Amino acid sequence: MGKKRIKLVDDSKLKEKAKTGLPGETSRRLVKSGKEHGRITDMGAEALAEAERLKEKEKKLAEETKVKTKKAVKKKVLVKAKARGKKYQEVRKKVDRNKIYPLPKAIKLAQETSISKFNGAIEVHLVVRESGLKGEVQFPHATGKQTRIAIVNDALLKKIAKGKIDFDLLLATPATMPKLTKYAKTLGPRGLMPNPKAGTITEKPEELAKKMASKTRFKTEAKAPLIHLVIGKVDSKANDLEANFKALIEAVGVNKIKKAVIASTMGPGIKVDLSSVS
Repeated sequence: MGKKRIKLVDDSKLKEKAKTGLPGETSRRLVKSGKEHGRITDMGAEALAEAERLKEKEKKLAEETKVKTKKAVKKKVLVKAKARGKKYQEVRKKVDRNKIYPLPKAIKLAQETSISKFNGAIEVHLVVRESGLKGEVQFPHATGKQTRIAIVNDALLKKIAKGKIDFDLLLATPATMPKLTKYAKTLGPRGLMPNPKAGTITEKPEELAKKMASKTRFKTEAKAPLIHLVIGKVDSKANDLEANFKALIEAVGVNKIKKAVIASTMGPGIKVDLSSVS
């Protein structure tokens, strides 16, 4: 059979039929359809419910799209707002981004371009050829930053259980290692879990702590072949900073380094010519 055609029914007549309480009148509805609404389709309750669900789904999708758009715009605004201050812009002019400076000149620039109100640190950032690179360096001069060494005991275990990690290196004895097992997920990702390969498990942790206090450990970031280390303060002698920089490069291995950058706290980065380091 062909499609059923009926005349357009006035809404007032439908309302009157609904009031009569005839079965099926309130669950059915005459809906316009077709390109020019030339046909009237009689839809049952199930079809109407499906149409309502589709309408709600479209509405929800439109709202989600609107929210995502607002977040994207807000994020873009925040990125634009994160502009460097005037002081930084001024000192940045002193450094040529495309130039690689000899070590003495790079250190001098790092000190001159410090904009912090406090005595900031002189930092070295190395891009190395492999992740997982680690070791230790003994600086010939004080850097102003000491490695915080802790030894496993009951008091320290309680602090770790509360999430308080205030040390850079953790030493343990073979007898205390079983107590650390349940904290492996906390210490492991931070590279703080004692292990024989790193030499942080010993029968005499106190003696080892004294030896390690004079050395600084370095390692790459967890997800990138980068090493960050402080070699001194802004007011340190230039010759001391130069000696500490050379000690670090020697400890890491110049052949393992792709790029070296030196900078003061909050200051611009200055590329260092490693061929000038001897």
